[in-house]
Amino acid sequence: MNSLFKRIVASNSGLLGDMVQLKYQAMSESAFRFFRGTCELFYEDFHTWKQMPSSPLSWICGDLHVENFGSYKSDDGQVYFDLNDFDEALLAPVIWELTRMLTSIFLCFDFLEIEELKAMNMVQVFLKNYAGVLIRGKALAIEPRVAKGIILSFLNSVTLRKQSRLLEKRTEVKKRKRVISLADERHFPVEGELRQELFEHLNDWINFHSKSPYNYKVKDVVFRLAGTGSVGTKRYMFLLENTNKKGKYLIIDMKQSQPSALDGYLTVKQKNWDSESERVVFVQELAQHMPCALLSSTTFKGEGYVMKEMQPAEDKVKFNLIQDNYRDIYQVIDDMAALTAASHIRSSGRSGSATADELIAFGKRNGWQEQVISYAHNYAQQVKKDYSLFRSGFESGAFTGPGQ
Repeated sequence: MNSLFKRIVASNSGLLGDMVQLKYQAMSESAFRFFRGTCELFYEDFHTWKQMPSSPLSWICGDLHVENFGSYKSDDGQVYFDLNDFDEALLAPVIWELTRMLTSIFLCFDFLEIEELKAMNMVQVFLKNYAGVLIRGKALAIEPRVAKGIILSFLNSVTLRKQSRLLEKRTEVKKRKRVISLADERHFPVEGELRQELFEHLNDWINFHSKSPYNYKVKDVVFRLAGTGSVGTKRYMFLLENTNKKGKYLIIDMKQSQPSALDGYLTVKQKNWDSESERVVFVQELAQHMPCALLSSTTFKGEGYVMKEMQPAEDKVKFNLIQDNYRDIYQVIDDMAALTAASHIRSSGRSGSATADELIAFGKRNGWQEQVISYAHNYAQQVKKDYSLFRSGFESGAFTGPGQ
C-alpha cells in the first residue's frame, strides 16, 4: 500500500468501518469531494509549509470550504446565512482557515468547469473583502433584510418552508404512528438495547438540559448518514412529539464529535474541554451571529455529541445551479468572505484569540495575500493528483478488506 493510501486509512481508523466504505465511495466522485473528505491530509501537509506568513490567532471553524456555509434557523426564530460546520474548530492562525477556503474555491470551480482565470479572480475577491471587513472591525450578519442577490432569494425561499415539509420528507405514518422513514437510503434502523438507551438518553436531555425543548418525548430514532468528512462518525436522528399538542413534532440531530483534524499540528495552547462536543459548541456559539436552534452538547456512553434541531431548509448554495451566472457567484463568494471575517471578529479577545485591533492590523497588512493564493493554487493541483491516485485505488479494491 503506498503512502497516500496509508495516510487515508490512518485518518479514518477511528470511524465505523462499514460507513467508511460509504465515505470512500463519496470521495471517489470528484477531486472537490475528495478534498472535503480529507481534512486531516490537508493539515498534515499544510503545517510543513516553511514560508507560511504569520497571522493572528482566532477560533476558526477548521474546515472552511464553499459548502460549509448555509442557512439555518436560530433560537430567535430568524433565518441566517453563515458558517455552519465546526467539527474541526480550534484556536489557530487565521491563515490556516483562509488557505483551506481558497483551495476549495479552486477545486470547486475546476469541478464546475469554470475557467481558472475566474477562479483566480474569485480568490482575490474573497481575500479583498475578508481584509476589508477586518479593517472595519464590525461583525455583520446576513439575514433576509440585508441579504443581496442569490443569497436573498435563497433565504426568502427558506423562510417560507414549513416544518410540515421536513416531516413529509423525513417521516411516514405506519400503523397510525408517525415514524422516521427508512425508505431514505441515508437512514438506517437502530434496534435492541442501543435503541432503548438512546430513547432514555434523549428523554433525559429533554427533561434536564437547559437548552432542550420543553414538553416533548421521543417517538423514533434512526442512524443517519450525512456530509462527506463526517461519514463514519456516529450520528442519530430523533423524532420528538409535543406532549401538550398532538401532531406537533421536532426532528433532532445528534452527531458524535471526533478530535479536530488540526489537533497535533498546532502548538497553540487550547482550552481544557470535558468533551470534543463542548469544543464544537463553544466555537460555534462564538463564531455565528446567533447559534442554530437547540445547539448544545451531551455525553452518551462516554462520547461527546452535538445536538441541534433539524430544519426544513435547503441549507447550502448549489453552485452548479449558478455556475453560468458570474454575478451571482461573485456575490456569494463576497458574502462568504465577509462572514469569515465576521466570525473571527466575534471571537476576538476570547480565551487566547487575537484582539480586534490585531485583526484590523492584519487586514491592513500587505504581502500575505499573494503567498496564500500561491499555496492554495499549488495545493489544489496536488489534491487533483492525489484524487486520481485514490480513485484508481478505490476502483481496484485497495480500500476494501480488513482495516479499511
